[in-house]
Amino acid sequence: MKLEKLFKRCFDFFGALTGLIILSPIFLFIIISIKMTSSGPVFFRQERVGKDGKIFKIWKFRTMIDKAQNFGLGYEVAKNDSRITKIGRFLRRFGIDEFPQFINVILGEMSLVGPRTALPHQVEKYSEFEKKRFYVKPGIASLAHVKGWNTLSWKERIKLDIWYIENWSFWLDLKILFKTLIIVLLGKGQYGEKGIVKDYE
Repeated sequence: MKLEKLFKRCFDFFGALTGLIILSPIFLFIIISIKMTSSGPVFFRQERVGKDGKIFKIWKFRTMIDKAQNFGLGYEVAKNDSRITKIGRFLRRFGIDEFPQFINVILGEMSLVGPRTALPHQVEKYSEFEKKRFYVKPGIASLAHVKGWNTLSWKERIKLDIWYIENWSFWLDLKILFKTLIIVLLGKGQYGEKGIVKDYE
């Protein structure tokens, strides 16, 4: 099991590093676009809960107005949320805003595949079963993501996260990454039935 974890870590590290190198020209274009179209920082940093309940700060491209959580729906985001910037809408549509999380993967705070990250105030309400999500590092991609993401109920997403943890394999990770790539290209699955993202992204 230790060898499998080491292999996953190596795959995460070199996969994320390769991703950053290949995407660096696109990153530069996105950074310029964000700075030219809205005021505020280029990157969105926010505390999330990782493996074993450890708190870390996530890296994302900012897609909303600065300090958006203080306005509108707060930590929830609607499909046509007015707080989302023009460039941000495009970035969110294809999940490009999450690419900077490769930095979190390189730092060992996240994995390429794993349960989605959670906010500290959400975790305070978790049951013991739900806390099993923190047995592993959170991921950029997840099984729940490829099975429907926010179109799924919370209980369904939790069950898929726990199933992934209990049935993990390298081939399962590859399968999830491949399906995630398809979802990103199609730009599907970001919002639930009511057009609301429960997690503040």
